Amino acid sequence: MGEVVGILVGGAAALTVPNRPDLIRDPVITWLQRGRTVLGLLASVWLVMAYPLRKGRQEFVLDKLENLAVGCAILLGAGALGITLFILAARSPLGGVYLRRLVGPLTVIGIIALGIGLCWLTVLALRGEIISEADIGRFDLTFGLFGETAGVAITGLAMLALLVVGAIASVLVLLISVFTTLLVTFMALNSCFRTADVHELLPALLSPLLVWSLFALSFSDTPDVAAPPAVIYSFLLGGPLTVTALSVWEVRRLRVRHGVTLRRALGR
Repeated sequence: MGEVVGILVGGAAALTVPNRPDLIRDPVITWLQRGRTVLGLLASVWLVMAYPLRKGRQEFVLDKLENLAVGCAILLGAGALGITLFILAARSPLGGVYLRRLVGPLTVIGIIALGIGLCWLTVLALRGEIISEADIGRFDLTFGLFGETAGVAITGLAMLALLVVGAIASVLVLLISVFTTLLVTFMALNSCFRTADVHELLPALLSPLLVWSLFALSFSDTPDVAAPPAVIYSFLLGGPLTVTALSVWEVRRLRVRHGVTLRRALGR
């Protein structure tokens, strides 16, 4: 089991960590990015553990999967808008260079979308909304070899066994898909979806846009826990304000320590 988890973690890291050869790597920035993401995750876990849920556990998990899909869609839209503006503002030939570097971010987004889709399909399969016992009917797949009655009975038992095996397989696929999707999403948020592969400034420029977009989604939705309004609003505002402050600091550090500026990034 430990080896499987290690493989999944290693694969997720390889897919979500920027790996452009000439990438400027600042350990302090990396450490703060990871710390910011971990603190946000711990705060979310604390909120759920400290206050009672407004919904049942199953409904809560399904709602989180749905919110994850909607959140990824918002992140995709906001991130695509920001990156598009950045590339269009860059002078030639930098625009073409940045465009070719989009492979990494697009790969991460595709994997998350695939993981969410797989989770949703397995949930539907477990609910019996894709295929159920009622869909099997009375068939004789032995083609009368054992007689009609025996053939129908054998076929029914075989299909029932397949349903049981399919249910077990669906549970395993769901567990692996949920774990992998959450892990990849967590690491992708930490690296701002590998946008540093395009340019080092993009994570700092896009992070506030992304978190404030998610804030708008969370603010318009009903809170998952029965917490006091002061706690809910502090939780909702804490993340965006912290990320914005760290992004401003990151832009300054890149300029002071590494000479990276927006004007140079755009070739102006």
